[in-house]
Amino acid sequence: MEASSTSLKTLKFGKLKVVRRRLLQRYEHEPFISCLAGFYSCRWKRYQRRRTEPGKCCCKMKECVFFPLLVGAFCFSLVFLYMWCEAKNDYNNFDWYNYGNLGFWFLWSLVLLIVAAILFMYITLLLVLAMCLLAEGQQLYLHWSHKVGTFLVLGFSITSLFIVSILWGDQWKTVLLSFQITAPYLHIGAIAIMVLLSWPVALHAIRADKKVVQVIIVGPYLALLLFLFLIPLGMYSPCIREMGTLGPKPALIGHRGVPMLAPENTEMSFQKTIEHGGDGLETDVTISYDGVPFLMHDSTLRRTTNIKEVYPNDTAQNAALFSWDTLQELNAGTWFLKDKPFSGMGSLSRADQNQAMNQSIYKLSHFLRLAESQNKLVIFDLYRPPENHPYRNSWINRTLEVILNESGIRPHLVLWLENTMRSFVQSVAPGFQQTMGSKAPVEELLLDNIVKLNLAYTEMSSEDIRRYAEANITTNFYVVNEPWLFSLAWCSGAHSVTTNAVHTLKNLSQPLFLMTPQQYNIMWILTDVTSVLLISLIFALHWWRERSFSCCAQDGGPMVESGTYNKFRRELSDMPVVIT
Repeated sequence: MEASSTSLKTLKFGKLKVVRRRLLQRYEHEPFISCLAGFYSCRWKRYQRRRTEPGKCCCKMKECVFFPLLVGAFCFSLVFLYMWCEAKNDYNNFDWYNYGNLGFWFLWSLVLLIVAAILFMYITLLLVLAMCLLAEGQQLYLHWSHKVGTFLVLGFSITSLFIVSILWGDQWKTVLLSFQITAPYLHIGAIAIMVLLSWPVALHAIRADKKVVQVIIVGPYLALLLFLFLIPLGMYSPCIREMGTLGPKPALIGHRGVPMLAPENTEMSFQKTIEHGGDGLETDVTISYDGVPFLMHDSTLRRTTNIKEVYPNDTAQNAALFSWDTLQELNAGTWFLKDKPFSGMGSLSRADQNQAMNQSIYKLSHFLRLAESQNKLVIFDLYRPPENHPYRNSWINRTLEVILNESGIRPHLVLWLENTMRSFVQSVAPGFQQTMGSKAPVEELLLDNIVKLNLAYTEMSSEDIRRYAEANITTNFYVVNEPWLFSLAWCSGAHSVTTNAVHTLKNLSQPLFLMTPQQYNIMWILTDVTSVLLISLIFALHWWRERSFSCCAQDGGPMVESGTYNKFRRELSDMPVVIT
């Protein structure tokens, strides 16, 4: 009899829970909150959720500890994604580095970008859901699967930043340069985020029952907001300048030709540079075993020829150890159609494909004759042959012999970069434009008759460019592919850039993001004033709502939950007691 009574009570209690659940679903039908909590916590039902009580914490202790990890994952993923997007200028170098270590070509840079973007969107969605739940006064509870995902994003971002910083630390210089272009727009984005954050901040600050809690919530928010308001006072961008002060567009020197449209360092590549209006040609020179200077960037022939098919046992041998007759047997274009070394290359026409498939290794003398016929500047890196090479100690003399006696190029078209035996080169070919590959004091450069500097773009500085220009020393930066980076070089006063993208940069009629100081001041003031008005309105709205709720509570008793939920509580209290 006692067991039967217990089972009856259990049955009635179960029915009471079902009734309670149905009443909750009936009176608290909140599809928006249900979707937010469902995606964030996998809690789709009203009875599974809890509202934040006025003056109480927005979540339990465990969630309070984990929420900063969610914010940290968002910050680290944002930093890495921004850094990797700005690194697009050097994706080919990254893929080339991996090719040297893995032995096969693949666009790893693009894969990394896609993965970083997906993870960032995922963690951003979680953070937006959390902010929306806080704005609706809901307690936070992140589902365990999302916690695993958060740790995955955090680990990936930190690991990627660490590896890139170790192996490719110069990319942080690229990021700093990018701020000179993007900072005004990042500032607007940061202010917009602060406006959105004002909703949950105002809600929980006004609901707090202690002044100390209100200060803890509002204080850091206002401090960060004030910091963002004042950032433009210390902001510098060479593209914010008065009308009429912009210098001429930098000359475009094709880096190994146009390697996005044709196989690098081939006749086709340099012809494409000329067709698209390039002002100069850049290449790399190696000397064959029998003394013929030819164009090749890599130390081996594995990446840019079909040597694996023709001489499979010699793929690791230095390119300078082959005779010119052997080099002529190799194809220097089929790899380009197979590997597609640049992302977003597009498809070539049938004629270009056929032309690319028939490219061979290019001689220096033929390259110089092409430049002379089109009146184009030339600049090249000259590689010294390895040990036991017949021209190991006469490589400079052999190269000068080809330039002066075999090519017919006018000396003033040659930008001589090699620093070895520079005084001897000046005595033999005084018409060459002596070019230095590193920064140095102006006095030292003038003593060496240097007229041009050839620098990595990460060393770009408008002050240095101006100082060298005053001494009639021009500057060239390499390798500049992205429009934003070319725009920065243009605004900074660079005289020329070496680029893989002559065909796209030639179409820029003015720098991107160019504006006058007056235009920027208007943009800055309008952004700050608009944000102050919106944030003030949001805080006033929450204050008015809480004051209204407080008045209703004084007239009709406590009012913690919504009206429909209070109605449910009254009906639930009228139900007969089933368990005494």
